[in-house]
Amino acid sequence: MLDERIAAELVGDYIRELAASGQRKDGRAFDEIREIKIRPGTFTKAEGEAWISLGATQVLVGVKADVGTPFPDTPDKGVLISNVELLPLASPTFEPGPPDENAIEMARVVDRALRGSNAIDMEALAIKSGELVYMIFLDMYALDHDGNIIDAFALGSLVALSRTRIPVVEVTEDGEMIVKEETFDLPLRDLPITFTFIKIGDALMLDPTLEEELVSDAAITISIDSSGRVCSIQKRHGSFRVDEIKRAVSIARSKYSEVEGILREQGGLV
Repeated sequence: MLDERIAAELVGDYIRELAASGQRKDGRAFDEIREIKIRPGTFTKAEGEAWISLGATQVLVGVKADVGTPFPDTPDKGVLISNVELLPLASPTFEPGPPDENAIEMARVVDRALRGSNAIDMEALAIKSGELVYMIFLDMYALDHDGNIIDAFALGSLVALSRTRIPVVEVTEDGEMIVKEETFDLPLRDLPITFTFIKIGDALMLDPTLEEELVSDAAITISIDSSGRVCSIQKRHGSFRVDEIKRAVSIARSKYSEVEGILREQGGLV
């Protein structure tokens, strides 16, 4: 155990030295994103799904649809419920059991980006005003954690939501609910993409690896919609100067079309 701690400290010192000299351990530029891959095929029985990797980080995202009553303050809108499962197989630091604070925060970050950009047309998910709406369950599972799992979850969510087809439900005059064989595409109005940055010393790095995250002084996630608008910001830890946040936003905006293009090229966005 002592040897492992010493090794981790040495790696951390090495990463800090590299950052101070404008370099990263894997050779990437500070604003360079790791390779994004979308695995083809079907792996679940969900209405929409995506198995996606960001570097060595891998996640599986599934979308299930159900029907239920709307919230009292949004009687004409569907319901979105986001959940993250940090499976123990993904990292020795993840433990079995109910979602911990880290998992809850990750789910909220992804959920906030979707809501802040109005990515899903929630009004189109109302079946009968005030009584019956579609409920969308967005379930995100960590399969292999090598850093920046939030961005992987967010990208996987976009792909899974884009692929989601929901069975048509109708309500007869006497109140009977009928589930038809026909389906419709989940109505998407925007594609918010999240970009996570860390700070090591004065170095601002996009898409950190796990080793970089462990020695970071601060972390922040910024979501950008298709018009370049910032639709959500979540500071994970540490602090950033105003100029650093502005620089992160500028980088995120410049990277949006690159990431969107990768998702489309790989058939991730239907």
